[in-house]
Amino acid sequence: MESPTTDAATRARELQRSWYGEPLGDLFRRLIADLGLNQAKLAGVLGLSAPMLSQLMSGNRAKIGNPAVVQRLQALQDLAAQVCDGSATAADATARMDEIRQSAVSVLNPTSSTAVPNASPTRRVVREIQFLLRSLASAQELLKAADALAADHHELAEFLRVYGAGRTDDAVAHYEAHQS
Repeated sequence: MESPTTDAATRARELQRSWYGEPLGDLFRRLIADLGLNQAKLAGVLGLSAPMLSQLMSGNRAKIGNPAVVQRLQALQDLAAQVCDGSATAADATARMDEIRQSAVSVLNPTSSTAVPNASPTRRVVREIQFLLRSLASAQELLKAADALAADHHELAEFLRVYGAGRTDDAVAHYEAHQS
């Protein structure tokens, strides 16, 4: 039988999976590897203390409470994807991580360059939509809402699925396909 501490950590990681798409320990380890960081540097870029990063990684804490940290995390995920696909160099990544570390939340002005540094205006808008939806409900809750709407409101259900629980690249493609 698992201890209460292990049960709590397992529950926290499941919540993280529903909120962030995967447990934060897995996500942070991938960012560390892809961007050539260590935990202390990742914590610094995100604007977290090293102990808080450790608690999130281990499942001792489930949620990132600061919206600015969530946006920085999303920006780092985009940057890591660019490094992996070769569209950003290690030097680019270092400069961009400094910009991300200094970035501020821009919920009211999604076209502001502080929302997601060096991202296209479309990508920034999509990230703001994702951030707003994901601050209201978990991915699992948004998918359940989409299922409830699907029969009568297919396009709204698709919107909830794509922006609420999908990958940013898919949401960008959806956004661009629906521009008139």
